[in-house]
Amino acid sequence: MQIQVKQSDFTRSPLFLIAPFFFLGTAMVVMKFIIPDTTPLFLAAFRLLPAGVLILGVAALMKRPQPTTWQAWLWIGLFALIDGAIFQGFLTEGLVRTGAGIGAILIDAQPLVVALLSRFLFGELIGLWGWLGLGIGLAGICLCGLPAYWFFNLLKNLGISVPYAVQAVLSSSDSLVNSQPVVASGFNIQNLLNSGELLMLLAALAMSFGTIIIRYVKQHADPLVATGWHMILGGLPLAVLSFIWEDSQIVNLHAGEWAGLGYATVFGTAITYGIFFYLASTGNMTSVSALIFLTPVFALLFSSLLLDETLSGLQWIGVALTLISVYLVNQRDEIAKKFAGDGAIAPAITVTNPASSETSTPLVAENTALEQDA
Repeated sequence: MQIQVKQSDFTRSPLFLIAPFFFLGTAMVVMKFIIPDTTPLFLAAFRLLPAGVLILGVAALMKRPQPTTWQAWLWIGLFALIDGAIFQGFLTEGLVRTGAGIGAILIDAQPLVVALLSRFLFGELIGLWGWLGLGIGLAGICLCGLPAYWFFNLLKNLGISVPYAVQAVLSSSDSLVNSQPVVASGFNIQNLLNSGELLMLLAALAMSFGTIIIRYVKQHADPLVATGWHMILGGLPLAVLSFIWEDSQIVNLHAGEWAGLGYATVFGTAITYGIFFYLASTGNMTSVSALIFLTPVFALLFSSLLLDETLSGLQWIGVALTLISVYLVNQRDEIAKKFAGDGAIAPAITVTNPASSETSTPLVAENTALEQDA
């Protein structure tokens, strides 16, 4: 069964496209504010379960069909495990150990994985400028999430010596130990394994596979209904694990933090997930997932204003690179046309359903953030 979703003009508007990434970025800040007074697994479960009920309620009002086949429930179950339980679990555990802004940036590792999987599974074309943009985005993520001394050591091994004064400017102040050059620090794999940055990258990997799985889910179930069920099924194991492993989940929460939980649940989860996976199920996944590079812009702005979080010089360079990557990935058609010297309209791209011999409706490359293909 193939569920067809017709896009309206509003769903192609910039406001609709940007909304989920604004909500996700600001929700990261809200969760970082709340997490000292609660526990990570409880926070993850609380985000998913009420949001899933809300989405299923909206789907019922819209008279969307419920899953009826075992294939549909199998794909929804896999979707729930990877994008629900694993993604949200790593995300909230990572927030305990890292900042909201830097965490949002590291989640941006997702588009590169999505692009690779979409290229081989669905035949989505990326092109030179798209790959360049994704590569720049990955470099930006590395600058934001990896220790500064790794880069200085790399340059040193390449025969490029960076003056200590420059290292101090580009590195956060806590990277400097006993006024020694940053390159003097050694590689510590244990610190990396215990870091919130690694947990955020694992969360990004889980979200990448979730973005791919929604295409398969769409073949057997309505994407909005599947999104709601995957939240409930993914939130239940997190709630059980929180009950077993954690305590004092709610005793320290005050009224403002409960309001923040409501925002993270309704806007940062229900609305964000509903819009994002609707876009992923109806548009080009590489372009859609690349829009997640906008999330840290909002997260960094509000974390700086509300949480007093600051970034090092290297991390700000990384932020700039992620913004450049957004432009290159989502404007790759137009850039390619300018360099090619012609204004021909890009041909339609036919996507073959990997689960059957049928061929889906061609996706015509348009000048939108959703459907641009090189």
